[in-house]
Amino acid sequence: MHSSLKLLALSAALAAALPAAAQQATAEGNWLVRVRAVNVDTANGSTPIAALGVPSNAIHVESKTIPELDISYFFTKNIAAELILTVPQKHDVKVTSSALGAFKAGSFHLLPPTLTAQWHFNPEGDFRPYVGLGVTYSDYSANKLSVPGVAKLKLDNDYFGPAVQVGFDYKLTKNLFFNLDVKKAHVRSDLEAEGLGKVSRVKVDPLLVGVGLGWRF
Repeated sequence: MHSSLKLLALSAALAAALPAAAQQATAEGNWLVRVRAVNVDTANGSTPIAALGVPSNAIHVESKTIPELDISYFFTKNIAAELILTVPQKHDVKVTSSALGAFKAGSFHLLPPTLTAQWHFNPEGDFRPYVGLGVTYSDYSANKLSVPGVAKLKLDNDYFGPAVQVGFDYKLTKNLFFNLDVKKAHVRSDLEAEGLGKVSRVKVDPLLVGVGLGWRF
């Protein structure tokens, strides 16, 4: 199934689990749209590749800062669903230790849309903390990975994993909010080598720390 269809199905599943008739959350409106700059700090965990002398945790996926758009809908003053979006992000990959020494393994693109259900504390105050729990869909594409001169490498096409979230909105004006958001996402993939099958399990599991602005309407 195409990634966009999977995301649509995921959104529909969460919506079905929430009240069918949404209540008016507050006079501010039910929708909150935010833009954030997010630092993606990868976990860099991996299982060893004995055939190449690659030890545990030697496969490093690049950390970086990315743009993010998220759309929240408030079903009540306290309960909201948030869909977190970005564009496919390129991540360089390197192997820090192996029988061949350290080497650059290439790059891949990762699209990690995330859907969370949230509980918002103090929903009518200026300072509004929240917690969230949901799922991340990881779509791997533009795979350009290899062991130079030895074999091409490939990641799984996609992966579903849980995500947890904590953050707060701070009211600046009637509809404008400052936002700080921290998420931990479960993002993993098998790594296959041409002719050898699965050779490692890569744990990206990023910690995502974002700051931005939101508009409530």
